[in-house]
Amino acid sequence: MSKHDAVHRRSLDHAQEFWAEAAENIHWHKRWDSVLDGSNAPLYRWFPGGQLNTCYNMLDRHVADGRANQPAVIYDSPVSDTRRILTYRELLDEVALFAGALAANGIGKGDRVIIYMPMVPETIVAMLACARLGAIHSVVFGGFAANELATRIDDASPKAIVSASCGLEPNRIVAYKPLLDQAIEMAHHKPERCIILQRAEEIATLTPPRDLDWREAIAGARPHDCVIVDATDPLYILYTSGTTGQPKGIVRDNGGHAVALYWTMKNVYGVDPGEVYWAASDVGWIVGHSYIVYAPLLHGNTTVMFEGKPVGTPDAGAFWRVASEYGVSCMFTAPTAFRAIKQQDPEGLLAKDYDLSKLRALFLAGERCDPDTLNWSGDKLGVPVIDHWWQTETGWAIASNCLGIEELPVKPGSAARPVPGWDVHVLDNNGCDVPAGDVGAIACRLPLPPGTFPTLWQAEDRYRNAYLERFAGYYETGDAGYLDEDGYVYVMARTDDIINVAGHRLSTGAMEEVLASHPDVAECAVMGVADDLKGQLPVGCVVLKAGVDRPADEIVAEVVQMVRDRIGPVAAFKKAVVVARLPKTRSGKILRGTMRRIADSVDYRMPATIEDPGVLDEIRQAMQSIGYAGG
Repeated sequence: MSKHDAVHRRSLDHAQEFWAEAAENIHWHKRWDSVLDGSNAPLYRWFPGGQLNTCYNMLDRHVADGRANQPAVIYDSPVSDTRRILTYRELLDEVALFAGALAANGIGKGDRVIIYMPMVPETIVAMLACARLGAIHSVVFGGFAANELATRIDDASPKAIVSASCGLEPNRIVAYKPLLDQAIEMAHHKPERCIILQRAEEIATLTPPRDLDWREAIAGARPHDCVIVDATDPLYILYTSGTTGQPKGIVRDNGGHAVALYWTMKNVYGVDPGEVYWAASDVGWIVGHSYIVYAPLLHGNTTVMFEGKPVGTPDAGAFWRVASEYGVSCMFTAPTAFRAIKQQDPEGLLAKDYDLSKLRALFLAGERCDPDTLNWSGDKLGVPVIDHWWQTETGWAIASNCLGIEELPVKPGSAARPVPGWDVHVLDNNGCDVPAGDVGAIACRLPLPPGTFPTLWQAEDRYRNAYLERFAGYYETGDAGYLDEDGYVYVMARTDDIINVAGHRLSTGAMEEVLASHPDVAECAVMGVADDLKGQLPVGCVVLKAGVDRPADEIVAEVVQMVRDRIGPVAAFKKAVVVARLPKTRSGKILRGTMRRIADSVDYRMPATIEDPGVLDEIRQAMQSIGYAGG
């Protein structure tokens, strides 16, 4: 039995003992009454009765243990030409002071705070200040449109919102404050206070008394101590796309989250405390939460916060510069980033300009990594390239090559083996395991390990319905794939209508709602088609109402702009086409999967239930007109 097999088996056969040992790495104000509470199965809670503070475990204890002068956060922003290093002591001081500012504005344990911020150190400060107070934060990606922010305001009911005057892109300034104002106007719930970080590139107009300048807020504040919370109390809410367009509020608790993320740093990523770890992502996404902010600082690492792009800031060598300049040991990003670098610098010549000797591994996640990109990255860097698989819901990896346990052979196209704590199965429609190599629904046997999501924010029934009901005793991942004869996991596709654009999970259902709201559109379908750079891109087909005689190009331009306005540029919705009709089953279900395969020029079987096979040729011709289906 391999070392990985032995650790994995123990994590399942003796789960409570396994995670109790892992929990010894965390500082507890009060030890737990039990490791796992399964009295309300299939709803489980880890470390009930335990008390702690996540911020204390990330900052205070490291300062006390001798890391006061070690860099905690390296901020590198080519778009603002700014670099800044905060030690653990400096970060603690800023967090304690901002926690005091929040407290002075009425924020306390259990209150919600939405953070709508760019990639700046103050974003981390705001997150940890909330954790320090026992307040529940919800980070909303700054590129999201006003109506998306409004939806989250109404769901979370924040007492306060922390934002900035703007975000910076390579060639433009994105004003955040007008979007925030519009979102608050649209929302039914109104926050009591907005604290705004004014950036030099854009000074926002404040609305007193609701709005308060960040610097003024901290000027009169006093540092605040850590507030002790229960292990089962929520740490944050992170919204992810739902199939209906209504976002799902993923809840993360304090205790299990701290235990699991600390454990992953050494066991999955193979890094030791004190080393530099870089997750090239955004704090608006789960990768940013887990591996820019929480895990590295819990583990005593130095984390890199990069406000830039893999290409264009200034060139395709940006990642190599950062890794070289700061001595990055382990890097984590999305395959999309490396496809962009490969597109701009196919021979990888720019990497040769930098000293990457300290880089030991590159981890990729967020979407399936195609073998070409994985092999290219490994060839150019000369280090293990690890494709691993996890979700917003899980908070950390379900399957990975765990470098801190045992480096396994790499199989391109696979996310390697289930990580300790995860009991992964591939099931048929009846909930029975399928043979190795057969595709089915990927599910994980309950209970899920610590650090995963115990529920959805104020939506327990939806949590049960969405994740636990289809396969009794399992968490339904929503992904389809297979296990090979060696137990390697292959994730092939989503089983619902969530598509993956550059590592960002987006709902085609939400986009269809936007298209359908156009006055000339009778019905529509959006599917994710393959894209060499971003993994998938959404493409829309719209059927016009009878009697509409406007030019199709005008309507297409309008619906594209509507998606951009309502969902945001992150949707990357750029192509749509007018069609006479959509392919449907006799029961009226739109055959989106078949349409996607036509667009991708992939062989498909004629659906047995199709109403009129002739419509498929019409869809092919329409797709060819916009550059797909071999066009």
